[in-house]
Amino acid sequence: MLLWGAPGTGKSSAVQALAESEGWPCEVVIASIREPSDFAGLPVVIDGGVHFAPPTWATNLANAGHGLLFLDEISTAPPAVQAALLRVVLERVVGDLRLPDDVAVVAAANPPDQAADGWDLSAPLANRFCHLQWTVDAASIAEGLAAGFPSPKLPTLPAEWRGQSGRARAEVAAFLSIRSNLVSVPPTDRATAGRAWPSPRSWEMAAELLGAARAADAGNAVIAQLVSGCVGEGVGIEFLSWLQELDLPDPETVLGDPASFVLPERGDRAYAVLTSIAGAVAGNSTPERWAAGWRIMGTAGETAPDVAAMAARILARCRPENAAAPPEAAAFLPLLRDAGLV
Repeated sequence: MLLWGAPGTGKSSAVQALAESEGWPCEVVIASIREPSDFAGLPVVIDGGVHFAPPTWATNLANAGHGLLFLDEISTAPPAVQAALLRVVLERVVGDLRLPDDVAVVAAANPPDQAADGWDLSAPLANRFCHLQWTVDAASIAEGLAAGFPSPKLPTLPAEWRGQSGRARAEVAAFLSIRSNLVSVPPTDRATAGRAWPSPRSWEMAAELLGAARAADAGNAVIAQLVSGCVGEGVGIEFLSWLQELDLPDPETVLGDPASFVLPERGDRAYAVLTSIAGAVAGNSTPERWAAGWRIMGTAGETAPDVAAMAARILARCRPENAAAPPEAAAFLPLLRDAGLV
């Protein structure tokens, strides 16, 4: 996550307060005073081989097993440091050390024209973040100054939130199947290179955040900020508008009563609903849910076999252990055999 906002508006204080309220260790790293070796690792010769030793902040997070890495003033990092940050932000790798999965990466930046010796973010680094605009509410500031600022709180995701993630991935896939020109739109000027733009990586981030936000009942305003923060405002609005027009049924409702399923006539709606059902099964694949998914694919295959076949491949990959193939799967057997799934 990358927070953009003017200097002195409380970005750093809020991030550190969040870590404190959640009981997370927080390592603050100011990019402008670091060297590339602080992220790529310092080369050290050990037993005749070269190893890249991680800095102390990275070993602290690794030893804790969880925490928050806060990259402050990231827009003041020179290009060489930004290049060294690429693996840190995306893969959580610092030198020869891989940070635990439970280490979150948050960054804060001032717009280049407001930063001390600021640089535009490179497009590859910018594409690894969800960009959020940090706004200041005068009433909240006044209340905080008078009575103290409250500690930030994170919503708790339910254990089964991955099912929502599968549904969101299916919706993104359906949208990109009809708007293929938006799969990857690299920026063409410096003004937009350092902000959100659509790529396969940022679409995947948008789907994960869309699923998580739905699971947390975060609301449409939050969803709009998260999706636009990944793929850009214009593309994000177009995707969410298309999604609203689809009016798809809840995959869990359909899985609970497969006999009630009616395949939509519109191709994009049919693709979206079938892949979202398959994605929901993949997120929680029990023999009962898997069999229900095949019943739905069998119904869909009677009128739209090509669309059902794509979702059937997802179901085949998430087969529960020792689950017997239902009769509906027989119609897709040649396709699944050609794909190496049976």
